[in-house]
Amino acid sequence: MEGDLLLLHVANFSTLLVCMVLKLPQIVVLMRAKATNGVSVTSLLLELTGFIVFVSYQMYYDYPPPTYLEYPILIAQDVILLILILHYNRNMKHSLIYAVVFVGGWKLLTMEKWIIDTAMSVCTLISAGSKLLQLQCLWRSKDSAQVSTLTWALASYTCMARIFTTMVTTGDTQVLIRFMAMAVLNVWVTATVIYYKPSTKKRD
Repeated sequence: MEGDLLLLHVANFSTLLVCMVLKLPQIVVLMRAKATNGVSVTSLLLELTGFIVFVSYQMYYDYPPPTYLEYPILIAQDVILLILILHYNRNMKHSLIYAVVFVGGWKLLTMEKWIIDTAMSVCTLISAGSKLLQLQCLWRSKDSAQVSTLTWALASYTCMARIFTTMVTTGDTQVLIRFMAMAVLNVWVTATVIYYKPSTKKRD
């Protein structure tokens, strides 16, 4: 029992620590390259949506804060990434629209229990869709120079850690399924990013 409790604290703390810098490698890569090749803005928007739904669900049901504390940090980092992508793609005029939609949606989620429950039931599909769109973007461009391998590898770790913490704390089946699916997809994206890196990409 004490061993599980120690592992729980380690998993929670390490996940929070990793998530504090999770998107920084990707942010740095974009700022250096000033280009967004291989980075899917649609994927990022879906990921942001999934994060907002997930943290709203956890807060609505008063789950222990250590099990979702990293999500506000991830949301903030995703917002920075989105602004950078819009800036480098010269689409900053869309930023206000996105802001209104996300803030309004966030408020709407917690108005009724059935709304947050329904949103959570499709959250895994939304988040999975974001990963699949990123994979599709990489397959099409065959270029991951502007995609951070470290960011995706760290994301894989945090999902695996959250599988453990969820099993030990809430045991919520929907949350477990989400983290399992995300772990598999994050590993897949990580492998694809490595494959398409200019220095390691296979040549015909």
